[in-house]
Amino acid sequence: MSKFRWNYRSIVFLLSVLDILAILVFYPAKSQAELPKSDVSTTEVEENKAPESVVNQTVDTLIAPVTLKKAPNDLRDRVTPVSQLLQVAPPTNKKAPNNGAGQVTSVSQLSDIKPTDWAFQALQSLVERYGVIAGYTDGTFKGDRSLTRYEFAAGLNAALDRLNELIATSTTDLVKREDLDTIKKLQEQFSPELAQLRGRVDSLEARSAKLEATQFTTTTKLIGRSQIVFGEVLAGNNVVTKRPAPHNATLQGSTSLRLNTSFNGKDSLGITIGGGNIESLGQTRAGLLGTYEGRTADNSSITFARNTLILSGVRYRFLPFPNTQVNIYPLSDGASEIGLSGPINPYFESSSATGANGISRFSRRSLVYNYGDSGPGIAVLQGLGKQLQLGLAYSAPNGGNPTTNNGLFTGRYLALAQLIYYSSNRNFRVAATYVNTYSPPNTLGFSGTNFGPAVGSNLVNSTVPGASTVGNLYGLQAFYQVNPKFAVNAWVSYAAHRYLGRGDGEAMDWAVGLAFPDLFSEGALGGVLVGMEPKMISLSKGVDLGAGAGQADKDTSLHVEAFYQYRIGDNIEVTPGLIWITAPNSDASNPDSLFAWVRTVFRF
Repeated sequence: MSKFRWNYRSIVFLLSVLDILAILVFYPAKSQAELPKSDVSTTEVEENKAPESVVNQTVDTLIAPVTLKKAPNDLRDRVTPVSQLLQVAPPTNKKAPNNGAGQVTSVSQLSDIKPTDWAFQALQSLVERYGVIAGYTDGTFKGDRSLTRYEFAAGLNAALDRLNELIATSTTDLVKREDLDTIKKLQEQFSPELAQLRGRVDSLEARSAKLEATQFTTTTKLIGRSQIVFGEVLAGNNVVTKRPAPHNATLQGSTSLRLNTSFNGKDSLGITIGGGNIESLGQTRAGLLGTYEGRTADNSSITFARNTLILSGVRYRFLPFPNTQVNIYPLSDGASEIGLSGPINPYFESSSATGANGISRFSRRSLVYNYGDSGPGIAVLQGLGKQLQLGLAYSAPNGGNPTTNNGLFTGRYLALAQLIYYSSNRNFRVAATYVNTYSPPNTLGFSGTNFGPAVGSNLVNSTVPGASTVGNLYGLQAFYQVNPKFAVNAWVSYAAHRYLGRGDGEAMDWAVGLAFPDLFSEGALGGVLVGMEPKMISLSKGVDLGAGAGQADKDTSLHVEAFYQYRIGDNIEVTPGLIWITAPNSDASNPDSLFAWVRTVFRF
């Protein structure tokens, strides 16, 4: 009894505990331990973002990506890269629910609690004197929602913990014996729930310890993407043999695995491994159609055997300054993976994390981004205020090859400079791009070409045997988000080729794309693009690229593409589409080509 009387004299908290019980009944607040699953997952996503997304958020003022569609919580990186950068998409007016609970220190922090509320004084005392009330992170208390017995037990448990704390501090203020008896009775009444709550916490701690002991890594996140593609040529000839192309349906696929690692929370190491058997419909004077025109975005690398697992990307990104992002890559598809082209064509572009949206390679980007194959290099994205971004990049497609006419500085290279302007509300952006590129004679990159964009006519992808080639490329690209469900992008590009010792040539391409987010269904995406793939518009008389001396492309070929991307849940999407090419290989004597493509993507 003496011990009880000593506690009785030392407690100031007992009377306020009754206030706690009243508040819990009429104005209940959830404890962290009792958040429903949806709330917990939301909190975990916010607190455990992928390392790359941390980097990208830091440079958000540089890249200002738009969100293309709702991304799965565990996938949309979406680094995706400064492209995500990635990944990428239209602004939305919808706000994500914010259900996480957080400790408040003043009742004024709870926007839905007013001084006229009957429990205001009790709540004020519990918040400001005892610190045992938690509110939601959106600044509300939500006092009118129902209370479960488990939630009541959690609140009572918090009150008891605070009671023990005050006992330990030997506070001398007195409270009524009746209040202490009430607390004791409530503790006995809810003892089963309190015991079960403690058991659940113990179980969670054991499971957490097991996960920590067996997890792969605390710093690395695995992103997987598999796709199954159904395709068929519906009409068209091989432009070289002039014979009809086989109309055989195919079912092919590919898989990529990406490891994203952060070492300090402001950097990112991305490693991509993948392989597949998706055949290209054509290459320069080779393949099913005998031309790169209409090349799909899903093709496996031409230079690697099918169904072979290859290392397709290694890139380290860090932020030396808040508005500066540096990318060092021994192997990377520079334009899209680094984020040079994504911001001005977000609905058709692709990234290593999300894959392609447009069906064709041409619909993703203009020729200024396509002359360099995957290879080593460095890129810097520098923010110039809130509305300008400067991008500088140097890539050497054969920079990992130490043989003659190869290497990082003595072989094929691409040097790029780009300035992007963003409107203040980010719904409009325009980019001006310049590229200088050089290819030694008789060298091939991963795309199977020595020089050229690996899309468009055969002449624009050809060189003079034994001669080095220099290119100066100029591009102007623009994107406008008219409203959340409609966007327009367009570009025009010009390339000046110099075949050293032989003469000059000129190439061009242009395109206009229309995107329809949430078309027919939330998260869906419709796209239509019309353009002219790269073609040789003029050629010096002394240059023969395979059609005769001084012979450029004589006709105009149009590329018409349409696709509809439908999402099945968060991790599966199906994209049927059509590609129609008029006057293939810029030759009106060739009948139009038409092929169907259905891509099903699984993300994990």
